[in-house]
Amino acid sequence: MTKRAPAGGRSEQVGLESPEGRILVGDCIAIMESLPEASVDMVFADPPYNLQLKGELHRPNNSRVDGVDDAWDQIGDFAAYDRFTRAWLTAARRALKPDGTIWVIGSYHNIFRVGSALQDLGYWMLNDVVWRKTNPMPNFRGRRFTNAHETMIWAARGEESKYTFNYAAMKALNDDLQMRSDWLIPICGGPERLKIDGKKAHPTQKPEALLHRVILAGSRPGETILDPFFGSGTTGAVAKRLGRRFIGIERDPDYAAIAKERIADVRQLDTEALTITASKREEPRIPFGTLVERGLLQAGEVLTDPSGKWTARVRADGTLATSGPRGDHRGSIHQVGAAVQGAPACNGWTFWCVNLEGQRVPIDVLRQKLRAELGA
Repeated sequence: MTKRAPAGGRSEQVGLESPEGRILVGDCIAIMESLPEASVDMVFADPPYNLQLKGELHRPNNSRVDGVDDAWDQIGDFAAYDRFTRAWLTAARRALKPDGTIWVIGSYHNIFRVGSALQDLGYWMLNDVVWRKTNPMPNFRGRRFTNAHETMIWAARGEESKYTFNYAAMKALNDDLQMRSDWLIPICGGPERLKIDGKKAHPTQKPEALLHRVILAGSRPGETILDPFFGSGTTGAVAKRLGRRFIGIERDPDYAAIAKERIADVRQLDTEALTITASKREEPRIPFGTLVERGLLQAGEVLTDPSGKWTARVRADGTLATSGPRGDHRGSIHQVGAAVQGAPACNGWTFWCVNLEGQRVPIDVLRQKLRAELGA
């Protein structure tokens, strides 16, 4: 990593314009207001925390803790911070597409004020996600709990937004378990931490693992991610790697130069690696009757449940017919499956099985086969 560009540089000196994204240098509110309306799919924002700190903090060995005391984090009193927050959130909402979402990360110093502003401005809350740090900074004074987490708020642009959530991808990322809203991820360190002359290039550089999860969860390849507080460019680096476009806004030309150099070294994953696991609800609907029309099942063929206890005969119109101790039943695969069990509901695709080479196989296997043939 080279040294920073001289302070006061102009946007054309350190900005970036490429097929993968742009870095724009200047005031985030003014720049967002100049973007085309409804032009971005997601916003990730790591705004100034406006830390309420009193004096310097020292370790037990009397060495000074390298905290965040840069001018960009000092907004002023609460009223000034609230005005700033509402202004940039308003500009971000204007730039978001109707079905877009925003992620805002903060600490106990600011995130509650941000949350209030989000709701006041018409955003629709989806989750608050706790980023639990595996290696937080200790509380050296011993007067408070160790501050071991930060909070992210995930919100849709509005209540009616049909937002993206790659549920199946998140589940796959979590060993096929539902992803929870507490994420255990180390703070940025090691080779990932950008340094200049042995010192941190940016005091609040976020780990790429955190942005990987955020971007993978709520966007699709080819979509545009906006970061109005770009800093050292973590959002841009991860967005580029994951095949998303990005717009990064940074007021400090030094940080913009660092981000530009960093992102230039990032390589996008290939198409196969970027494929997102689709959830069942996103797959094209294929009626049971289509299996009969296409000959994957024959009218008159007998289906059974996995145990072989119940049977049903396939009819030409894509319904089932059965008779037994619970009476005669006619209807869809779901209705008949529920009726024979005396259950309120049933997923007929997984309940009913067909005999293939001596094995009972759920009819959903035939549906997936047909989807593959249709390229769906």
